[in-house]
Amino acid sequence: MRPVDLDDALFWATIGVIVGGRAGYVLFYNLPYFLQHPLEMVMVWKGGMSFHGGLGGTLLALILFARSRGIRVMSLLDVAGVVAPIGLLFGRIANFINGELWGRPSDADWAVIFPSGGNVPRHPSQLYEAALEGLLLFLIMLVCVRLGALKRPGLAAGIFGIGYGLGRITGEFFREPDPQLGYLAFGTTMGMLLSLPVAIPCTAIISPAIRWARRAISPPRPRSARCSASFWASGRWPPGSRWARPTPSIWWSWGRVAAR
Repeated sequence: MRPVDLDDALFWATIGVIVGGRAGYVLFYNLPYFLQHPLEMVMVWKGGMSFHGGLGGTLLALILFARSRGIRVMSLLDVAGVVAPIGLLFGRIANFINGELWGRPSDADWAVIFPSGGNVPRHPSQLYEAALEGLLLFLIMLVCVRLGALKRPGLAAGIFGIGYGLGRITGEFFREPDPQLGYLAFGTTMGMLLSLPVAIPCTAIISPAIRWARRAISPPRPRSARCSASFWASGRWPPGSRWARPTPSIWWSWGRVAAR
């Protein structure tokens, strides 16, 4: 892929993040309000973005971009999956600095009082997610790259999806849910529910890549005598050998030797 393709892919991904992130927030987090105030759907500067929506928008944008340039879709998504944790890391740190998306009340020694969260010590859940979705996931992706994950299309992208889903679900246990939604069934949150469709399909994405890797590194198994004989009789083994399809005279000679 040429450097100009990377620049263009970044532009497409940025558009996907903005459009998808806003659309995800409107649909999943505050749809009744925006149905009453439709003009505010496009007022991004007022806040309200969804990572899951941004992920979907980025995915769609990169797929369209790859097809327009003749680039392998999975290879492009693998590269995006490797660098995405860096953006998540700084994004969550920015959430902490801005005092938004704070955590649930806590009496831990490291609890933080956020100006917009009332005079209540809370979990710095933004930093938890920065560590899980950002730093830890980035280190995992680096190890995967060193082990050759980019040589197996879909493996890096799948690992990122699973890692993000698990990290986000873990962070949601410490994060205060959006006030307009609150807790859902069985104490779950919207963030948990939206993370499942991210992590679960990625297991299907990485399965073919893992099977391919196992076949590539596993030594060939020795064939049994019966299997070898059947391949020999069918003329398929050994390839290119003059014994690949024995003539009737050769079969007669072998029969005499066996009779002795």
